[in-house]
Amino acid sequence: MNALRQFTGGHSRRRCLVAAIAAVSALGSIAAAADTTVQVLRVEVSDAEKQYYDEVVADYEAQHPEVNVEFDYIANEAYKTRLPTLLQSEQRPDIFYSWGGEGLRDKVEAGFVRDLTEPMKDGWKELYPESAVSTFTLDGRIYGAPLYATVVGFWVNTALTEQAGVDIDEIETWQDLESAVVALREQGITPAVVGAKDGWPMHFYWGYLATRLVGGDGIEAAKAGDDGGFTNESFIRAGEMLQEFAELEPFQSGFMSTTYERASAMFGDGEAALHLMGDWDYIPSKERSMSGEGVPDEDLEFIRFPNVEGGAGNDHSFGGMNGFAVTEGASDEAVDFLRFLLNEENQRKAAKRGIFVPVAKGSEEALATPYARKVAEILANSTFHQVFLDQALGTSVGATVNNISTDLAQGVITPEEAVDRVAEAWQFR
Repeated sequence: MNALRQFTGGHSRRRCLVAAIAAVSALGSIAAAADTTVQVLRVEVSDAEKQYYDEVVADYEAQHPEVNVEFDYIANEAYKTRLPTLLQSEQRPDIFYSWGGEGLRDKVEAGFVRDLTEPMKDGWKELYPESAVSTFTLDGRIYGAPLYATVVGFWVNTALTEQAGVDIDEIETWQDLESAVVALREQGITPAVVGAKDGWPMHFYWGYLATRLVGGDGIEAAKAGDDGGFTNESFIRAGEMLQEFAELEPFQSGFMSTTYERASAMFGDGEAALHLMGDWDYIPSKERSMSGEGVPDEDLEFIRFPNVEGGAGNDHSFGGMNGFAVTEGASDEAVDFLRFLLNEENQRKAAKRGIFVPVAKGSEEALATPYARKVAEILANSTFHQVFLDQALGTSVGATVNNISTDLAQGVITPEEAVDRVAEAWQFR
């Protein structure tokens, strides 16, 4: 069902009703139960992932004929802006996609999220690594369950890098990356594509540089106001490095008017050698390309974000720990379906198809593609996984982080002005 019609139209919502009608008489009592509908709201995904969810739903409904499960999808940017409104309405979903962190805290404090601490005690929590559960844990209470981990890195079209004489195995430092950009430009090849219109793809540059420089502990210290908070010189340095990089003209013409989806398609069409993006883009980039095939697998690599000199977070990864939360007031059937969706068997199926890198223990053994295995390797070697800063810092601060990242890349603000804006947003969040 179309998400807009589903959630903003006048459609009546059958949600989580278990009605018992009892009549006591000489003949005894009669009970009847109405069907229960569980509505799941998800950020727009690839057709392959949608098919996967359809199959999980079919399996669940076959085992629970009294329950009807419906998935609805909203594009990434629209999802972020519309979800808060939907959660306050009568059309709110029973289960919604979440990146955890401060963004989830906002919704918990507003009373929109069901506490899953007790259901998680019955062996459910033990399915996942502690680091995955902690993303959805606030003040000792669990408000969500993890679906998969994502890692941001560079997707590489090796046919183009080889044409420019760039050995991607030698891109270990930020200086190595800058040298690769220069070499690609000299050969008339667009070095990197970015969907800067949406903000968050450009935040991957500033956010990853900040993470490399200060590490997870440094970001937590900034949140606590220690060492100058977000005005610390290392955050300023992240802005300087992004601006120095932008001066090399690494991005495609018109990058500020390019959406993430368009950038993904452009990379799939071979219009740039690099795309700094999450591991999830493997299938979408292919599907969005003109051919529908994308960059051939034999010409495709995924490499980790380079180290920076003296960085405290060079052994950290950066990305998401994505999952789902249950809306306050949703039925027990919604909780039961979520547990089914995220069990080891279903996550193994996703891993085998290369849809995403799941977090359920043991499911990683089914990973089929070299890219997924590379992501699993990066995660395994990481001493800390930093959640996207535009999510980890909450909705309002995250929007500021996205905005200053694009402003820095355009050179319309200084690195000092950028961190002042982040610090102010954090103070008044």
